[in-house]
Amino acid sequence: MALDKLSKHLLVPKHEIVPEEKVGEVLKEYGLNPERFPRILRDDPTVTEIGAKKGDLIKITRDSITAGRSIYFRMVK
Repeated sequence: MALDKLSKHLLVPKHEIVPEEKVGEVLKEYGLNPERFPRILRDDPTVTEIGAKKGDLIKITRDSITAGRSIYFRMVK
């Protein structure tokens, strides 16, 4: 599958880079420092497609049958 079409696939949740000015809000909301977030590899195909770099915080939005929508955060390693 071509990388430019990866994010369009039905089973791939939406990935987006959290803007620098919003990272502090996310950290405060969850009471965490950046090292405490789960990691996602820099060479992950979706991370590569959105142009994220090491140290970026990624917001992943998944559709959920029970919750409607679930939001996860990952730190690019």
